[in-house]
Amino acid sequence: QVQLVESGGGLVQAGGSLRLSCAASGSIVSINGVGWYRQAPGKQRELVADISRGGSTNYADSVKGRFAISRDNDKNTVYLQMNSLKPEDTAVYYCNADVRLYTGSFDSYWGQGTQVTVSS
Repeated sequence: QVQLVESGGGLVQAGGSLRLSCAASGSIVSINGVGWYRQAPGKQRELVADISRGGSTNYADSVKGRFAISRDNDKNTVYLQMNSLKPEDTAVYYCNADVRLYTGSFDSYWGQGTQVTVSS
């Protein structure tokens, strides 16, 4: 069994910063690509940023230059540093990871989400 636990969300004023963490635990051999997604009320879930096992990154245009995704493979943890936050960044943020299990198979897992609220 694999668990992803997000943390670091909260309430922040516009222009502020937050750092989200996504920690994976369980029967994990390795973690491949990891993505941070967000879903605002009434909107579809969207990809914010992703990172490969080797560290290659991609960002949504709306967060380029403000957010930075990184990972610590030894700790099975991925981070999302969010700077210059805007009210439109308000959403529930989820991480998704492609995990190689001890069975030899790969599977995709989601965390439970962490709320980020940016006040104007």
